[in-house]
Amino acid sequence: MQADYSVELGRDEPVLEMPWSSDDEKLRYFDVKRHPELLSKISEAQGHPELGSFLARINAAEFPLETAKCDAWFTQEISPEEEIFGAVSKFVSYVDLIFTENELRSSFESHEKLVKDLCSLLARAPEISGAVELIIRRCYSQLASFDDDKTVVDRPERSGFAISCYVSGFGDDEPQSNKNWAIALALLRHALVQVANHLSRSIS
Repeated sequence: MQADYSVELGRDEPVLEMPWSSDDEKLRYFDVKRHPELLSKISEAQGHPELGSFLARINAAEFPLETAKCDAWFTQEISPEEEIFGAVSKFVSYVDLIFTENELRSSFESHEKLVKDLCSLLARAPEISGAVELIIRRCYSQLASFDDDKTVVDRPERSGFAISCYVSGFGDDEPQSNKNWAIALALLRHALVQVANHLSRSIS
C-alpha cells in the first residue's frame, strides 16, 4: 500500500478551526471523544460502517488522539500520480486528527514523528490498491478543557497542529474501490493504534 506525508503550514494553506460548523450549521463538530453517543449524528459514519468503526476506535477514552472532521465519497477522477494503480475509479475518505493532550497538540515534532512512523509501518503492509496521504496542518482551537470529572474548566484559544488523513481505495467500479478503501482504512486504524500509543507512552 502506498503511504506518504507532507507538511502544509504556509500562510495560504488550509487550516483546521475548532469547533467548526458549515455556514448553514447543518454540519458541525461533534465531541465524540467525551460523548460517544454523538457518533450516531455523523452521517458519514452511519453511511459507511467502516468509517464509523474507525471514528469509534480513535475516539476511545484511553486513546491519545481524537477526530475533528470527516467525509467520504466515490469518484472517477484519477490523478496522474494515481494512474499506477491501473484503476478507473476510487473511493476516498478523510479524517482530521488532533492530539487530546494540549502539550502534544502544540508540538510539531510529535506530529512529524507520528506521520513518519505511520508511513514506515504502512510501507510494510500487504500490497493492495490503496493509498494513505497524511498532511500536517495548523489547528486553531477554542475547545473546552475538562477536569477529571469532565467538568469544563475553561475555553482558552490555542494554536497547534492537526493531521488530515486521506485514505483511497482504487478499482474498476464502486464496489471494488469501496472494498480496497475499507482494507486500507483498517490498516491505517491498526497502525495508528500501535504508533500513537507508543508515542504517547514515550513522552509521558
